[in-house]
Amino acid sequence: MAKAAKTIKLEQIGSAIRRHHSQRSTLIGLKLNKIGRVSELQDTPAVRGMILKVHHLVRIVDEK
Repeated sequence: MAKAAKTIKLEQIGSAIRRHHSQRSTLIGLKLNKIGRVSELQDTPAVRGMILKVHHLVRIVDEK
């Protein structure tokens, strides 16, 4: 049996206005670009790194 992939549910809580373009691009890569938007992503080291880069703009809602 295949093991179910772990997921992380993120919500954007901060604005991308007046942020560096790399942080804006990271939010888009996380499927977020407006405050209040929620995205569910696989828990991989790459995604964890992206979250760390914009940790002040997002909040982890649920971790499965």
